[in-house]
Amino acid sequence: MRAVGVTEFGGPEALTVVDVPDEPLGPGQVRLRVRAAAVAPTDTHLREGAYAGRDPVKTPPWVPGMDAAGEVVEVGEGVDRVAVGDAVMAIVVPSGAHGGYREDLVLPQGSVARVPAGADAVAACGLPMNGLTARLALDHMALPAGSVVAVTGAAGAFGGYVVQLAKADGHTVVADASEADEQLVRDLGADVVVRRGDDVAERVRAEFPDGVDGLADGSVQDAAVLPAVRDGGKVATVRGYRGDGSGRVEVFPTLVRHYAENGAALDRLREQVESGAVTLRVARTFAPEEAPEAHRVLAAGGVRGRLVLTF
Repeated sequence: MRAVGVTEFGGPEALTVVDVPDEPLGPGQVRLRVRAAAVAPTDTHLREGAYAGRDPVKTPPWVPGMDAAGEVVEVGEGVDRVAVGDAVMAIVVPSGAHGGYREDLVLPQGSVARVPAGADAVAACGLPMNGLTARLALDHMALPAGSVVAVTGAAGAFGGYVVQLAKADGHTVVADASEADEQLVRDLGADVVVRRGDDVAERVRAEFPDGVDGLADGSVQDAAVLPAVRDGGKVATVRGYRGDGSGRVEVFPTLVRHYAENGAALDRLREQVESGAVTLRVARTFAPEEAPEAHRVLAAGGVRGRLVLTF
């Protein structure tokens, strides 16, 4: 089976098409024929070797990718969520050659859900990882309906899903955006839009002088965004930041692997796409051989919608 991976860690040029064996199928597991895999910043870190120290697999190739979509071709004993022939999307926790950038992929059934009605594999593959991260961020904060939630990086994949899911949860949403992205962020459902930048916390406070109840930091500004939140408020971060130690606000590092087998949450995201509460955005597709270019385009920034490898 073809995959896209690295035999030596490095820049985008390190990505090559490699041959990998089929993965064994066990009880409670599902085998997918992957048709599409989304490209995410975490994939670039894996490619560079940032996760090598914690990966139990020490031999190449290493295959990135936390999102995939395709068809179910085989199910193990006890699988009841999906059946052979179903079009599905999935979240992947990569390890060694086990990553989303491969044609043959075996996953726990809790990591798999049917694709939303009317969506194809290319569109659906962009939902699982970022959608579940957004859901987990909001679940960590556990704010009562009617709270005010700020979102940084709102035009990106994670931030955009937080905006939409927070609105679906009944919150008021204040989100950041550049001038070029303001209409996009409003269309996602933000009630108030402020300019992005290093002073985003001041801009949020100008709109909500007492501070917001919660904040999801999709722009990874860490300490710089804490002043936007009221005393006793909550912050969800995505790169392990744990706060400034003051205890003034509660900070939740949000690690999507904790929801990697939350099939109910993934299926709920499917339902929300079907209802129109959540939208899928694709920017561009690439053949497996073009994976280095996909990583370069992502690194250049400004991508609105997902970059997708198609198999």
